[in-house]
Amino acid sequence: MFDTTHRRLNRLTGEWVLVSPHRTARPWQGQVEDARVPELPAYDPECYLCPGNERAGGHRTPAYDGTFVFDNDFAALTPGVAQAVSDRGGLLVAESERGVCRVVCYSPRHDLPLGQLPVERIRAVMDTWADQYTELGGLDWVSWVQVFENRGAAMGASNPHPHGQIWAEERLPTEAVRELAAQESAAAAGSCLLCDYLAVEEADGARIVLQDEHVTVLVPFWAVWPFETLVLPRGHCGALPDLDGARRDALADALRRLSRRYDSLFGVPFPYTMGLHQRPTDGGAHPGWHLHGHFYPPLLRSATVRKFMVGYELLAQPQRDITPESAAERLRAAVER
Repeated sequence: MFDTTHRRLNRLTGEWVLVSPHRTARPWQGQVEDARVPELPAYDPECYLCPGNERAGGHRTPAYDGTFVFDNDFAALTPGVAQAVSDRGGLLVAESERGVCRVVCYSPRHDLPLGQLPVERIRAVMDTWADQYTELGGLDWVSWVQVFENRGAAMGASNPHPHGQIWAEERLPTEAVRELAAQESAAAAGSCLLCDYLAVEEADGARIVLQDEHVTVLVPFWAVWPFETLVLPRGHCGALPDLDGARRDALADALRRLSRRYDSLFGVPFPYTMGLHQRPTDGGAHPGWHLHGHFYPPLLRSATVRKFMVGYELLAQPQRDITPESAAERLRAAVER
């Protein structure tokens, strides 16, 4: 691959990313952050996600012993929105958007992130995600169900209790529209974009982080974030409910191993935004859609140096310094603690 400045095409979205390997030698290495990690108790009486504690508006979190799902007390999307459209000359366009926002607590333990849970507990989380996808996607007005997690204050997480969110909405969001177009174009030609891409990556091997017979985790060829990864089931499937028990177990184990490698990389709980992209629930068959997970971590060169999307990235296109190949090499070498 190029060892000088070049750009790479993201085949899922059609966007380009500029890669500048020589910039890793520059003197200034980025803003230094506070890397101190507070020790968390197993139960925090002040945490509204811990069992038995009070939440906003007088709601109380029950004494749960597994996963716990509830409607977000401060939801960005709500189902009872009146249908409306505004269009002024095709320039000032707005339309109403219905949705449901839920919170998923992974376990009652305040101090155990997803990657530190036993595989069977992660599998329980995954089963909850699948059930929520089926339930919310079954609403006749929901087109997209987004499972995601923001881990760490660096990614905007307001509560350290391990949890994620699920947003279900009326229309396909921007990223889903782009990925759907790319995958349906490949399907029209008789192939699956991500099945084909995975075959090329596995033949190359340079960006593979870990894999087994059911799941491959890799740093995508077009990665934007320094240690971004893509989680791909190896057999074609569109959504979590399509996976049998063995494949769900394998995906749960892959998430556990990847999270532990992230934490080992710089010796701190690795912040990230993680999400699953599953088949749209808009009534279409979408046979070309391939289930996949994205991990977007912000750390760049150490536990205290972050990547920022500013300047050129906001005004032109994404740019990265360390190559996806070198990032994958470091993640492969990380110890799963």
